[in-house]
Amino acid sequence: MNDLSKLKSRLLADPEARAEYGKQAPEFAIARELIAARTRAGLTQGEIAERMHTTQSTIARLESGRTMPSLRTLSRYAEATGSRAVIKLEETVA
Repeated sequence: MNDLSKLKSRLLADPEARAEYGKQAPEFAIARELIAARTRAGLTQGEIAERMHTTQSTIARLESGRTMPSLRTLSRYAEATGSRAVIKLEETVA
């Protein structure tokens, strides 16, 4: 286990930190999907930025998971990577 994994495990042992981390799960899931699409396309953040007519720092923010992108932005990102955006609503399990 690397140092980052150890740190994450230690931090998530705290119930309050674990709850806050859980609240950000949707943003992190979207970030993982964005990065995966870019990697599949073999593109850099800069190349995606050029295709979307934006800056590399904007792409970095999208891929950081700190913000929730709009549907329009997700569609533009998908197009730039040769992908398509798919939205799915699932029933929650109580």
